[in-house]
Amino acid sequence: MRISIEPLDVERDLDLLHAWVTHPRSVYWMMQDAQREDVRDEYAAIAANPHHDAWLGRVDGVPAFLAETYDPAHSPLAGLPELAAGDLGMHVLVAPPAGAPVPGLTTAVFDAVMRHCFADPAVRRIVVEPDARNEPIRAKNVAAGFVELREVDLPGKTAMLSVCSRAAFEAATSADHLTPALMERAQRHLVAKALGEFAHERLVTPVPVPGEERHRVDAGPSSYTFAARRHLLDHWVVDPASIERTRDGAPAALDAQELVAELAPALGIPEQLLPTYLEEIASTLAAGAWKLRHRRIPVAALVDADYQEIESAMTEGHPAFVANNGRIGFSLDDYRAYAPETGRPVRLHWLAARRTLTRLSLAADGSEAALYDGELSPAVRERFAARLRSLGLDAADYLYLPVHPWQWQHKLAVTFAPDVARRDLVHLGEGEDDHRPQQSIRTFFNASRPERHYVKTALAIQNMGFVRGLSPAYMAATPAINDWVASVVEADDELRACGFEVLREVAAVGYTGDAFHRTAAPSPYRKMIAALWRESPVARTADGEQLTTMAALLHRDAAGDALVTAWVKASPVDAASWVRAYLRAYLRPLVHCLYAYDLAFMPHGENLLLRLREHVPVGAFMKDIGEEVAVMGDLPLPSDVERIRGSFPDDVKALAVHTDVFDGVLRFVAAILDEDGVLPEEEFWAIARETIEEHAADHPELAEAAASYDLLRAEFRHSCLNRLQLRNTLQMVDLGDQAESLIFAGTLRNPVAP
Repeated sequence: MRISIEPLDVERDLDLLHAWVTHPRSVYWMMQDAQREDVRDEYAAIAANPHHDAWLGRVDGVPAFLAETYDPAHSPLAGLPELAAGDLGMHVLVAPPAGAPVPGLTTAVFDAVMRHCFADPAVRRIVVEPDARNEPIRAKNVAAGFVELREVDLPGKTAMLSVCSRAAFEAATSADHLTPALMERAQRHLVAKALGEFAHERLVTPVPVPGEERHRVDAGPSSYTFAARRHLLDHWVVDPASIERTRDGAPAALDAQELVAELAPALGIPEQLLPTYLEEIASTLAAGAWKLRHRRIPVAALVDADYQEIESAMTEGHPAFVANNGRIGFSLDDYRAYAPETGRPVRLHWLAARRTLTRLSLAADGSEAALYDGELSPAVRERFAARLRSLGLDAADYLYLPVHPWQWQHKLAVTFAPDVARRDLVHLGEGEDDHRPQQSIRTFFNASRPERHYVKTALAIQNMGFVRGLSPAYMAATPAINDWVASVVEADDELRACGFEVLREVAAVGYTGDAFHRTAAPSPYRKMIAALWRESPVARTADGEQLTTMAALLHRDAAGDALVTAWVKASPVDAASWVRAYLRAYLRPLVHCLYAYDLAFMPHGENLLLRLREHVPVGAFMKDIGEEVAVMGDLPLPSDVERIRGSFPDDVKALAVHTDVFDGVLRFVAAILDEDGVLPEEEFWAIARETIEEHAADHPELAEAAASYDLLRAEFRHSCLNRLQLRNTLQMVDLGDQAESLIFAGTLRNPVAP
């Protein structure tokens, strides 16, 4: 939910005020018998009082609460010995519900008012004086960090004088999402996802319950029964509210960690790695509870939202992975500071890295001077140079390298302390730009200057099967690879007609002067000091177009409403036309790249940005090129691009569409539209087949390649993602030979087969 607070307008808001303060639920406001004119006089007096203010609060744009702030020294509390400089008094009244109460609304409003009060740095404590008989509000005050001091006699009531310091509020609310109610919802959601995705990957086999429209999965001493709908591609949509668990025949609470432990033999998790996976499950649950508490943004608020509003509103993470919000290494404070869903700005730190021990790779049209001139203002460049001069160092001997704040604090200043001490690395402090973390956690969008590049940093946390480092050696060829891919895409008439473009990674920098680069064996420690810069899509997004991560097509809000459904309904076209436009912008270009160049991307939701016009897809930006692109044929490549050529069995090549597109993205989109009654899934997949057939008809010169890939075959091999993570939670694939790392579970019936 979006909560805003604005000055009260007495005349505009008078009818609302009168209805709220005279409602029977507002008895402690002591205005039960007030007439409309009485309310006007009361709040007109507050407006005229320099020591008292009234505020109107809105939730998702709708008036929902009243708040008052005042100086206790100019109130009936004046003269009490407990008062101190920096105190601010506060009252809050949540509007009586017009319908069913909204769970968590009062808590969210109270939190927002407290943060509004503490937004003034001069405020050290908040003072409240609720009626001593008002037990519910007293309990809420204590939960928010208030300390009850004593009862005091005030006009019309005996009040409980209570105070809350800034530190007490932060301490009380830092884990306010870890409540039984929110965790139960997070558990139910994750257990539903686990049952669905494990069934999809044939790790478990749900069996029908005789005489009921339910299925059952047995897991050790537990049994899970649930209602589910089974879609094409063996896609299970499990209804979270329907899940019932019994353990040894008795009802038991849902617990995702216990489910995994019970299924461990079937899941194939090595015993020594099970605790690591359970930790990632716990972290995913914690993130789920946090989002339920703090990111309850309705889909209606996202239909016309800007790119970064949509990015930070995503709540699911990877749609297929069960443990998809691991982020092992982040503390609670780190999560709140750096997780993309918290929406907080981040200032990157900068290092000076000794030039002789560092490599900077640049795109063909780039230069070192142009890179740093574009990313750092002259004032910041001079600050960096002055820092080096103060140490007796010459800025010309160094390259500048951005790092994640967490990485500096937890790794570089400790694990690489000798390098810092000998001035091979010099900490220069924060940059001046605010950045927003993206869904990939270690990539940042420049919020201060959106035209500047994305920055991708090394981040040594464990997340979804990998430590999220960046290899200086591996990235050395990244700009050249991006140049080549961009040249292919830009020169192709078909791709231009589809509105398909790439965002190049134009520069990469990595430090290799540490002890870990002087040992024989590769290790994650060689991937801790590196960064790259990627083009921003902002300047290339036309006026009137909305930019969004493709992951948004899979997003449902806390109420279960789907953003893709809202976009379809808001558009001027019918659902079939919308899907046809989407697949022309997404599927057709990927098919063309395969047929024409044997070129495969990793086009999952986070790796692709869609451009919408009037809520209809009109084009796409592909990103993350350097690490997730492959040429699967004998197309001539420049020598410094040869790294991306891969050798793949013929039945694996087509998985670039069958697995990465159909199973990895479209099965979710098709099911959402079908579940929401927008478009039957059979019609969705028929449009997908037509998209492939229309491309073939338009390009008879590619008929041999089309026959080779045979995207319309009856079945394709079922490549499984969770099985990879379950097999090795620390590194689920060998990046040097990804094809050999794949795990298959039979075949899937191809939904686009004639």
